[in-house]
Amino acid sequence: MACGALAGHIREIAARRGWPVVVRPLSAALHNRPEKISAHAERLLLTPHPPGSRTVLGYADCGSYGALDKLSARTGAARLPGLHCYDLYAGAQAIEAIFAAEPGTYLLTDYLIRSFDRSVIQPLGLDRHPELWADYFGHYTRLVWLAQGATSELGEAAAAIASRFDLPLTRIDTGTSGLEAALAALFEYEEQP
Repeated sequence: MACGALAGHIREIAARRGWPVVVRPLSAALHNRPEKISAHAERLLLTPHPPGSRTVLGYADCGSYGALDKLSARTGAARLPGLHCYDLYAGAQAIEAIFAAEPGTYLLTDYLIRSFDRSVIQPLGLDRHPELWADYFGHYTRLVWLAQGATSELGEAAAAIASRFDLPLTRIDTGTSGLEAALAALFEYEEQP
């Protein structure tokens, strides 16, 4: 199972690598209520799976404060490393350096750019109460786009988001190699006797 924000990349990587993987995504909207991720993941883990199959959690910690680690320990379903998907794309040290250089950084991924209104604006009620924008985002100083697969369409959408913030946008091309390496390590671990 995987976070809906990672599911597309996981499917693409698995297909390219020839891994026999079925991705069962959970809604990426759970990131707005990370305390619920573990319970939703557990419900999916408890649904019947084909005999001989293994389940892995396509999640970093994602704000669960260790709840996904406890679920992993309880069920034997290993999870992706890191605090969040940003670590998987850019590397934990790079993310730490980004925030150390400018703590007021708002991170974007390709998924978040594509779903910004659905993932951020609507859940925060900013479509109904735009006057709250400064309350939510007034302390940010820049946007950094961790680009997994930059296209002109995504670039335009990222620029539009930066314009909404009235902040500069920096693009860092990360690709998906970090996620792919983490998945490979996870599947190799799962395949050992």
